[in-house]
Amino acid sequence: MKRFVEGDDRKQVALLPECVDDYIGQDNPVRVIDAFVDELDLADPGFNGSTPAITGRPSYHPGVMLKIYIYGYLNRIPSSRRLERECQRNVELMWLTGRLAPDFKTIADFRHDSGAAIRNVCRRFVELCRGLKLLSSDMVAIDGSKFKASNSRDRNYTASKIDKRQQQIEESVQRYLDLIETVDRTSPTGFDVKTVRLYEKIARLRQQMRELKQIRKQLKKQPDRQLSLTDPDSRSMTSGGKRTGTVGYNVQAAVDTKHHLIVEHEVTNVGNDHGQLSRMARSAKSAMGKPKLKVLADRGYFSGPDIRACELGGITAYVPKPLTSASRKKGLFTKRDFVYVARNDEYRCPAGERAVRRFTTVENGMTLQVYWPSACPRCHLKERCSPSDYRRIRRWEHEQILEAMQRRLDRKPDAMTIRRSTVEHVFGTLKHWMGATHFLTRTLGRVSTEMSLQVLAYNLKRVMKILGVARAIKAMKMAGA
Repeated sequence: MKRFVEGDDRKQVALLPECVDDYIGQDNPVRVIDAFVDELDLADPGFNGSTPAITGRPSYHPGVMLKIYIYGYLNRIPSSRRLERECQRNVELMWLTGRLAPDFKTIADFRHDSGAAIRNVCRRFVELCRGLKLLSSDMVAIDGSKFKASNSRDRNYTASKIDKRQQQIEESVQRYLDLIETVDRTSPTGFDVKTVRLYEKIARLRQQMRELKQIRKQLKKQPDRQLSLTDPDSRSMTSGGKRTGTVGYNVQAAVDTKHHLIVEHEVTNVGNDHGQLSRMARSAKSAMGKPKLKVLADRGYFSGPDIRACELGGITAYVPKPLTSASRKKGLFTKRDFVYVARNDEYRCPAGERAVRRFTTVENGMTLQVYWPSACPRCHLKERCSPSDYRRIRRWEHEQILEAMQRRLDRKPDAMTIRRSTVEHVFGTLKHWMGATHFLTRTLGRVSTEMSLQVLAYNLKRVMKILGVARAIKAMKMAGA
């Protein structure tokens, strides 16, 4: 094999054996993982076994197990069985663990038993980023995205799904019975192998019908009238503008607009984002250590009480109002066409008439003032305004907060572009890393642990991209000191 680059002879004995450290470059990301975990006080996040027992078989140090998992999620190897194999053949993991090779059960049990501690480590890394001045921006983007659970759509049931499936079974049974009747009429012997197969299919379908009846009974006991058999905490959710159903979890994330670091995240099994803005915003503000914070979110987060709670907590919200007006769909004037005159506490309608306050009501826990003009019955624009005798306008008692937010949005037309390019890119990256089957674990607590590992790996990679490996290692050692 002349004129080619040749390798070493496999059987050649080296005079001075190479050490494992020679295979790991100074700019290798595993050195950052090693520095980060070594500087942690593992008893503080809540890891069990950080202090060894006096008697019994020695256990693996939680720091070693944590390094294995961070390396795995950083390199898209979340499976405990695959991590077991990598520990035996991957030079980087040999260097990271000191050539330890735990079996897959030990690796899986660590994630199972250390969920709260792993989530605390994720928060600790955000604190480290804050100490490194990487969270210097005063603005975050908040959004939610649907991640698939370890539960197929066929194993998720609602009342409508059961009704539809039962109807399909009944139609199939009737079709098979019609085929059997045809075979009996045309077969000279009155017995045919095809008839036997059809009877077997009917028996299986009737068994499925009995199972569906049992599932319907279980379904009545569920508070949200939804049942998932594989992962009991997962829920069927509509996914984005496609309106397709996904059985999974709704992951909320708050992302820094400057360095695109995930400062706060939460896994929920609520299918929409309504009512989650203030909680996520307050958590992000606390994580970043900011006295004031600006928050960008899409229309799905629009909620008057939520926006007011943000305002009271020193958080400035930028959330566009949903365009869901029934009047707009009918081609009628919407509330935006009525101008509020604060001086007189009245509205000016498109025809120039005064809509004065009539009474106060409470709807969905919100105190509303109701206005309407006296000139409605004789108005020349009535056909374009309302089919009712009077056009009523409802105003929330804290409506001025929503009006001030709309003025902010008008002054910042690129707010939603910044939100989209910040947080949706993060979700796209995470889903690309996680592959077709997003979560491997089941139930809300374990899925939250898995998501924390994904977020920690993402933030770790971002910090290495921003600072470089050498500076990141130095910063972590200084933070630990």
